[in-house]
Amino acid sequence: MQSRIFYACVFLGLFCACSALSCRWMEHRFRPYSENSLDLLDVMAKNMTNSTDGENTVPFPDHLYSQASKASAEGKLSFAVHILKEVSALFEEDQSSASWQEVTVENFLNVVNRQADELHSCIKGHSHMKKRNTKLHLYFKRLSNEILAKMGHSADAWELIRREVKVCLIKADLLVSSLLPSN
Repeated sequence: MQSRIFYACVFLGLFCACSALSCRWMEHRFRPYSENSLDLLDVMAKNMTNSTDGENTVPFPDHLYSQASKASAEGKLSFAVHILKEVSALFEEDQSSASWQEVTVENFLNVVNRQADELHSCIKGHSHMKKRNTKLHLYFKRLSNEILAKMGHSADAWELIRREVKVCLIKADLLVSSLLPSN
C-alpha cells in the first residue's frame, strides 16, 4: 500500500514538473530574458546612423497571432518558440552594413536562442514543434527577401528588420506572459 502511494506521488510530481503551466524557467526566468532581448534591440537602434521612412515593411501576420492567442498553452508556447527561432535565423544573415556592434548582435542571439530552447523544453511531448507554422515561416522569409535582399542588406534594411523583430518579440512575450501566474 505504501509503495502505491509512493509511486502515485512520484507520478504526480513528474506530471506537474512536465506541465507547460508549471515550467520553472518560464515562470522565473522568461521575463528577464524577454526584457533583455528588447533592451538589446533598443541598443541597436541607438547605434543607428541612417534614417528609414518605413515604407518598405512587411506587416506581422496578426491573424496568426490571434489564432495562437486562442490556442492551448502548448500551442502558445510553440508559436512563441517558432517566432524566436525565426528571429534567430533572420539575424544570422549578412549584417556587415548594419550600424550596430557585432557583440550586441551576439548577445541578442544568445538571449533569443536561450529563450527558444528553454521554452521549447516547457512544451509537453514536443508534439506541437514537429509541425512548423508555414505562414509564420513565410512572413520571415518575406522579411528576408523583400527587405534585406532588395535593399542589399543595408543599414536601412536592418533598421526596418530591427523594428519588425521588436514587434514579433513583443507578441511572443504577450503569448508567454498570458500563461504566467499573475503577480
